[in-house]
Amino acid sequence: MDVFDKATRSKIMASIKSTDTQPEIKVRKFLFSKGFRYRLHGKDLPGSPDIVLPKYKTVIFVNGCFWHGHPCKIGSGKRMPKSNSKFWERKIKRNINRDLRTKKQLMSLGWKVITVWECESKIDRKMSKKLKPLLDLKD
Repeated sequence: MDVFDKATRSKIMASIKSTDTQPEIKVRKFLFSKGFRYRLHGKDLPGSPDIVLPKYKTVIFVNGCFWHGHPCKIGSGKRMPKSNSKFWERKIKRNINRDLRTKKQLMSLGWKVITVWECESKIDRKMSKKLKPLLDLKD
């Protein structure tokens, strides 16, 4: 059972940011420190990627573990809400399917797609490992 009434829970969920999140800012700072220049929220590309590196024909999505169904300890793969669980299962499944479609669309247009998960952005070595293919292009 939810500790908040439906209206309060709705207000809380609506207030969660989808851009300029802490994980996204951390990835951007990391890239900038390595000399990369990028555009933000490529609205002209499928899925409006969080970070677009046109020079390297690469896009980066910085995904929240809960919202995109990552199987880590903070992702919805391990901790689905108890209340309104059918809604959340459908919502997250739709997000996962949309992410897959978007990735396929971008790849068919010749873009490389990197996904950095929220949990990976918290540990610099994991983030570096995830972005290694991009860092190798810089050299």
